[in-house]
Amino acid sequence: MIHQVKRCYLAMLCGACGFALAFSAWSANRASDLVEVTSINPNIVISLPYATEDNFCDQVLYPVERCFLRRSVVERLDKVQKELEKEGYGLKIWDGYRPRSVQYKMWAIKPNTNYVANPKRGSRHNRGAAVDLTLIDFETKEEVEMPTGYDVFNLKAHAYYDRLPKEVMANKRRLQKAMTKHGFQIMRSEWWHFDASGWTQFPLMNTGLDELAKQADELKGPDANP
Repeated sequence: MIHQVKRCYLAMLCGACGFALAFSAWSANRASDLVEVTSINPNIVISLPYATEDNFCDQVLYPVERCFLRRSVVERLDKVQKELEKEGYGLKIWDGYRPRSVQYKMWAIKPNTNYVANPKRGSRHNRGAAVDLTLIDFETKEEVEMPTGYDVFNLKAHAYYDRLPKEVMANKRRLQKAMTKHGFQIMRSEWWHFDASGWTQFPLMNTGLDELAKQADELKGPDANP
Protein backbone atom coordinates (compact mmCIF):
# COMPACT_ATOMS: atom_id res chain seq x y z
CA MET A 1 0.00 0.00 0.00
CA ILE A 2 2.79 2.40 0.93
CA HIS A 3 4.57 1.63 -2.34
CA GLN A 4 1.37 2.34 -4.28
CA VAL A 5 1.00 5.70 -2.56
CA LYS A 6 4.60 6.55 -3.35
CA ARG A 7 4.11 5.60 -7.00
CA CYS A 8 0.97 7.73 -7.19
CA TYR A 9 2.77 10.63 -5.55
CA LEU A 10 5.70 10.35 -7.97
CA ALA A 11 3.33 10.14 -10.92
CA MET A 12 1.50 13.25 -9.74
CA LEU A 13 4.82 15.04 -9.17
CA CYS A 14 6.09 14.14 -12.63
CA GLY A 15 2.80 15.23 -14.13
CA ALA A 16 2.97 18.56 -12.33
CA CYS A 17 6.57 19.07 -13.42
CA GLY A 18 5.68 18.23 -17.00
CA PHE A 19 2.79 20.69 -16.93
CA ALA A 20 5.03 23.38 -15.46
CA LEU A 21 7.66 22.82 -18.14
CA ALA A 22 5.06 22.80 -20.89
CA PHE A 23 3.49 25.99 -19.54
CA SER A 24 6.92 27.61 -19.28
CA ALA A 25 7.72 26.69 -22.90
CA TRP A 26 4.30 27.95 -24.03
CA SER A 27 4.81 31.22 -22.17
CA ALA A 28 8.28 31.68 -23.68
CA ASN A 29 7.01 30.99 -27.20
CA ARG A 30 4.07 33.30 -26.69
CA ALA A 31 6.36 36.10 -25.49
CA SER A 32 8.51 35.73 -28.60
CA ASP A 33 5.59 35.77 -31.05
CA LEU A 34 5.59 38.62 -33.55
CA VAL A 35 2.28 40.42 -33.01
CA GLU A 36 0.72 43.52 -34.49
CA VAL A 37 1.14 46.47 -32.15
CA THR A 38 -2.42 47.74 -32.59
CA SER A 39 -3.86 44.33 -31.68
CA ILE A 40 -2.68 44.95 -28.11
CA ASN A 41 -3.06 48.74 -27.93
CA PRO A 42 -5.01 50.43 -30.74
CA ASN A 43 -4.27 53.87 -29.27
CA ILE A 44 -0.65 53.65 -30.41
CA VAL A 45 -0.41 55.47 -33.75
CA ILE A 46 1.39 53.70 -36.59
CA SER A 47 3.03 55.79 -39.32
CA LEU A 48 5.79 53.97 -41.21
CA PRO A 49 7.93 56.10 -43.55
CA TYR A 50 9.45 52.92 -44.99
CA ALA A 51 6.02 52.02 -46.37
CA THR A 52 6.29 55.19 -48.49
CA GLU A 53 8.98 56.89 -50.57
CA ASP A 54 9.42 59.53 -47.85
CA ASN A 55 12.51 58.03 -46.20
CA PHE A 56 16.30 58.23 -46.54
CA CYS A 57 16.28 55.48 -49.16
CA ASP A 58 13.76 57.38 -51.33
CA GLN A 59 11.91 54.16 -52.08
CA VAL A 60 9.10 52.00 -50.71
CA LEU A 61 10.68 49.30 -48.54
CA TYR A 62 7.57 47.84 -46.87
CA PRO A 63 4.62 46.47 -48.87
CA VAL A 64 2.14 47.27 -46.06
CA GLU A 65 1.94 49.89 -43.33
CA ARG A 66 1.54 47.39 -40.50
CA CYS A 67 3.82 47.31 -37.45
CA PHE A 68 4.87 44.09 -35.70
CA LEU A 69 7.09 43.44 -32.68
CA ARG A 70 7.71 40.62 -30.22
CA ARG A 71 4.72 40.18 -27.93
CA SER A 72 6.74 40.94 -24.80
CA VAL A 73 8.01 44.14 -26.43
CA VAL A 74 4.50 45.27 -27.37
CA GLU A 75 3.30 44.57 -23.85
CA ARG A 76 5.97 46.99 -22.58
CA LEU A 77 4.88 49.61 -25.11
CA ASP A 78 1.32 49.15 -23.94
CA LYS A 79 2.43 50.15 -20.43
CA VAL A 80 4.33 53.15 -21.79
CA GLN A 81 1.31 54.30 -23.79
CA LYS A 82 -1.06 54.02 -20.83
CA GLU A 83 1.30 55.93 -18.60
CA LEU A 84 1.79 58.72 -21.15
CA GLU A 85 -1.96 59.05 -21.70
CA LYS A 86 -2.33 60.16 -18.08
CA GLU A 87 -0.11 63.12 -18.97
CA GLY A 88 -1.94 63.89 -22.23
CA TYR A 89 0.58 62.22 -24.54
CA GLY A 90 0.87 59.08 -26.63
CA LEU A 91 3.20 57.17 -28.93
CA LYS A 92 3.62 57.26 -32.70
CA ILE A 93 5.71 54.42 -34.11
CA TRP A 94 7.87 54.98 -37.17
CA ASP A 95 9.39 51.50 -37.35
CA GLY A 96 9.28 48.16 -35.58
CA TYR A 97 10.14 44.72 -36.92
CA ARG A 98 12.15 45.00 -40.13
CA PRO A 99 12.89 42.03 -42.42
CA ARG A 100 16.60 41.38 -42.81
CA SER A 101 16.35 41.71 -46.58
CA VAL A 102 15.35 45.36 -46.07
CA GLN A 103 18.42 45.82 -43.87
CA TYR A 104 20.61 44.88 -46.84
CA LYS A 105 18.90 47.54 -48.99
CA MET A 106 19.46 50.20 -46.32
CA TRP A 107 23.10 49.20 -45.89
CA ALA A 108 23.72 49.49 -49.62
CA ILE A 109 22.56 53.11 -49.45
CA LYS A 110 24.11 54.15 -46.11
CA PRO A 111 26.84 51.77 -44.88
CA ASN A 112 27.43 53.65 -41.62
CA THR A 113 27.18 51.61 -38.42
CA ASN A 114 26.37 54.73 -36.40
CA TYR A 115 22.97 54.81 -38.07
CA VAL A 116 22.38 51.55 -39.98
CA ALA A 117 23.28 48.12 -38.60
CA ASN A 118 25.44 45.91 -40.80
CA PRO A 119 23.03 43.26 -42.15
CA LYS A 120 25.68 40.55 -41.76
CA ARG A 121 25.28 40.89 -38.01
CA GLY A 122 21.70 42.08 -38.20
CA SER A 123 19.76 44.81 -36.46
CA ARG A 124 17.65 44.73 -33.32
CA HIS A 125 14.86 45.67 -35.71
CA ASN A 126 15.46 42.40 -37.59
CA ARG A 127 14.76 40.61 -34.30
CA GLY A 128 11.50 42.47 -33.65
CA ALA A 129 13.05 43.90 -30.49
CA ALA A 130 13.66 47.55 -31.41
CA VAL A 131 11.26 50.39 -32.06
CA ASP A 132 11.58 53.88 -33.56
CA LEU A 133 9.00 56.29 -32.19
CA THR A 134 8.09 59.75 -31.02
CA LEU A 135 5.64 61.55 -28.73
CA ILE A 136 2.30 62.93 -29.84
CA ASP A 137 -0.43 64.99 -28.22
CA PHE A 138 -2.99 62.34 -27.31
CA GLU A 139 -6.03 64.43 -28.23
CA THR A 140 -4.86 65.98 -31.50
CA LYS A 141 -2.50 63.14 -32.54
CA GLU A 142 -0.02 65.82 -33.61
CA GLU A 143 3.67 65.18 -33.02
CA VAL A 144 5.23 67.27 -30.26
CA GLU A 145 8.43 69.14 -31.05
CA MET A 146 11.52 66.95 -30.90
CA PRO A 147 15.21 67.64 -31.69
CA THR A 148 14.92 66.49 -35.31
CA GLY A 149 12.68 64.63 -37.68
CA TYR A 150 13.03 60.90 -38.30
CA ASP A 151 16.26 59.49 -39.75
CA VAL A 152 18.17 62.76 -39.55
CA PHE A 153 21.81 61.71 -39.38
CA ASN A 154 23.61 64.43 -37.47
CA LEU A 155 24.78 65.37 -33.98
CA LYS A 156 21.50 67.06 -33.10
CA ALA A 157 19.74 63.70 -33.42
CA HIS A 158 21.92 62.09 -30.76
CA ALA A 159 19.99 60.98 -27.70
CA TYR A 160 22.05 63.03 -25.24
CA TYR A 161 22.53 66.18 -27.29
CA ASP A 162 21.37 69.01 -25.02
CA ARG A 163 21.82 72.29 -26.90
CA LEU A 164 18.08 72.45 -27.47
CA PRO A 165 15.13 74.63 -26.42
CA LYS A 166 13.74 73.77 -22.99
CA GLU A 167 10.45 72.47 -24.37
CA VAL A 168 12.22 70.17 -26.82
CA MET A 169 14.51 68.84 -24.10
CA ALA A 170 11.50 68.24 -21.85
CA ASN A 171 9.71 66.31 -24.60
CA LYS A 172 12.74 64.15 -25.31
CA ARG A 173 13.32 63.43 -21.64
CA ARG A 174 9.66 62.57 -21.09
CA LEU A 175 9.89 59.96 -23.84
CA GLN A 176 13.21 58.58 -22.58
CA LYS A 177 11.97 58.37 -18.98
CA ALA A 178 8.80 56.50 -19.95
CA MET A 179 10.63 54.07 -22.22
CA THR A 180 13.51 53.24 -19.86
CA LYS A 181 11.08 52.78 -16.96
CA HIS A 182 9.44 49.93 -18.87
CA GLY A 183 12.53 48.06 -20.02
CA PHE A 184 13.88 49.87 -23.06
CA GLN A 185 17.44 50.99 -23.70
CA ILE A 186 18.36 54.30 -25.34
CA MET A 187 20.41 54.32 -28.53
CA ARG A 188 23.02 57.09 -28.29
CA SER A 189 23.05 58.15 -31.95
CA GLU A 190 19.26 58.31 -32.48
CA TRP A 191 16.84 59.88 -29.98
CA TRP A 192 13.91 57.98 -31.53
CA HIS A 193 15.43 54.47 -31.34
CA PHE A 194 14.93 52.19 -28.33
CA ASP A 195 16.03 48.58 -27.87
CA ALA A 196 14.06 46.21 -25.66
CA SER A 197 16.26 44.82 -22.91
CA GLY A 198 16.81 41.11 -23.49
CA TRP A 199 16.81 41.57 -27.27
CA THR A 200 19.56 38.93 -27.67
CA GLN A 201 17.08 36.15 -26.90
CA PHE A 202 15.25 36.77 -30.17
CA PRO A 203 16.60 35.40 -33.47
CA LEU A 204 17.12 37.39 -36.66
CA MET A 205 14.18 37.07 -39.04
CA ASN A 206 13.33 37.76 -42.66
CA THR A 207 9.59 37.10 -42.79
CA GLY A 208 7.90 39.76 -44.93
CA LEU A 209 5.49 42.25 -43.39
CA ASP A 210 2.88 41.28 -45.96
CA GLU A 211 3.09 37.66 -44.77
CA LEU A 212 2.80 38.72 -41.12
CA ALA A 213 -0.18 40.91 -42.01
CA LYS A 214 -1.85 37.98 -43.78
CA GLN A 215 -1.32 35.74 -40.77
CA ALA A 216 -2.66 38.42 -38.43
CA ASP A 217 -5.79 38.89 -40.58
CA GLU A 218 -6.41 35.14 -40.65
CA LEU A 219 -6.35 35.06 -36.86
CA LYS A 220 -8.90 37.88 -36.72
CA GLY A 221 -11.35 35.92 -38.85
CA PRO A 222 -13.19 36.64 -42.12
CA ASP A 223 -15.37 39.44 -40.70
CA ALA A 224 -12.52 41.50 -39.28
CA ASN A 225 -11.22 44.63 -41.00
CA PRO A 226 -7.55 44.43 -42.15
